[in-house]
Amino acid sequence: MIAALPMYDHPGVRAERDVVWACIRDQLRARGVDAPETLHRADDLWEQWRSPDLLLGQTCGLPFRLEFNRTQTLVGSIDYGLPDTPPGHYHSLFVVRRSDPRDRLEDFDGAVLAYNEAVSQSGWGNAITAPVRFTVGPMTGSHRDSTLAVARGDAEIAAIDAISYRLIRAHTDFADTLKVVGRSPSTPGMALITAFPDLVQTLRNAITEGIAAMPQNAREALGVRGLTVISAADYMSVPIPPSPEAYAAEMVPG
Repeated sequence: MIAALPMYDHPGVRAERDVVWACIRDQLRARGVDAPETLHRADDLWEQWRSPDLLLGQTCGLPFRLEFNRTQTLVGSIDYGLPDTPPGHYHSLFVVRRSDPRDRLEDFDGAVLAYNEAVSQSGWGNAITAPVRFTVGPMTGSHRDSTLAVARGDAEIAAIDAISYRLIRAHTDFADTLKVVGRSPSTPGMALITAFPDLVQTLRNAITEGIAAMPQNAREALGVRGLTVISAADYMSVPIPPSPEAYAAEMVPG
């Protein structure tokens, strides 16, 4: 079995992420599950999400809708206590340079958008819910690199997962050069999934008790509040966004 919690695994809070797993692992073992000692960390996220040995994984809502709703079983979503957001949900923040004179999202029609990945709900799917049309800019590979692209002037705006932006503000030295000009609607947060459907309730109980057992400093560093059970139907109700190429083509006259 493997366990992988790659979302929000920022180097600045990696030790705290390991604490989360240790607490969940101990609860699983107390329930007779041979949970792995440490988290599995690998560059190929899709390979680990597809693994038949995946005891517990964490994926963005868009990959869940595209594939993993059919091949893995949904466990729930961790609640990070975002303001004005339902438990277990999240939203994106539209981030621009602090020196930019524009202060409203509506002022960024045609602006160059940096996005992390085309299969990211927060970086791409939420971005194109904005009430303006963006010019598709660089695909950066991560929320951190999207904010860095904006800070450097390689793009004018980016949609950043609000939980990721907390970590960026806390652990980077360029975040002070940025400001927020808007936010997206809320959608279900990162989906916890498993390849072992018979263990879903055991996993839910272990995650709930494990988070409750976390040291307060680790819980505060991560913003973790608890587990929220969200239905697969709620995830599937979020529209699949067009690809960046299709979105860009819609802007081409004729």
